[in-house]
Amino acid sequence: MAQKSRKTSKAKGSLSALVIAVILAGVYYIFSPEADTSPSREGLEPVELVKTIDGDTIKIMYEGKETNVRYLLIDTPETNHPRLGKQPFGEEAKRRNQELMNSGKLEIEFDIGQKYDKYGRLLAYIYIDGESVQEKLLAEGLARVAYVYPPNTRHLDDYEKVQNEAKKKGIGIWTLEDYATDRGFDSDSYPVKGDTSPKPKSEKSSTPSAEQYANCTELRKVYPEGVKQGYPAYTERMDGDKDGVACEPR
Repeated sequence: MAQKSRKTSKAKGSLSALVIAVILAGVYYIFSPEADTSPSREGLEPVELVKTIDGDTIKIMYEGKETNVRYLLIDTPETNHPRLGKQPFGEEAKRRNQELMNSGKLEIEFDIGQKYDKYGRLLAYIYIDGESVQEKLLAEGLARVAYVYPPNTRHLDDYEKVQNEAKKKGIGIWTLEDYATDRGFDSDSYPVKGDTSPKPKSEKSSTPSAEQYANCTELRKVYPEGVKQGYPAYTERMDGDKDGVACEPR
């Protein structure tokens, strides 16, 4: 009888140890730093945010280096466009994008077409905790559907539905009649109050030409927020971190 009791006690002890081990393994998985590296759903890739650039562009760590990401299928107003200056709702879009970027786990999704644009930026759909950032910006009237280049159109129908709802509500960019157009944002009709940023020299001439500045100090006198790649004043020698923006504020 004593021997049977010892066997029973030993079996119970082994079972208890197994239960404890399972519980500890579960706790480790939940709180392990590696737990958040798995995608929230198929097709999404977790990435690390470096910084928010504007309403539709961020910088992330991708394949071991800092890389700019341009949001697919949407466009937000500019905060300091070299030609158009500050546009209505540009600051609001950037601020909202920053809030979203800092609110949860960041993931990106690629479409089946071109992965990079001509400026070397990744083209992707953006998610925070599995929810679409593009859809949030569209729903809040801070972005328009734009830059539709097949075959990168996976979520186009959903985005257009969300945009149409924002239009019906008349919120954000849709409060300004004919501001958001198929060609972009008509900020000439809606100048931002208090925007005293100088216009680039190329606008004062009928023939645009490259603008030359000796250094970033001189360039920032005309462009306080720096200039993006693709505009006359941009030069690689003034883009120290190679992020596509020359002489950006630090």
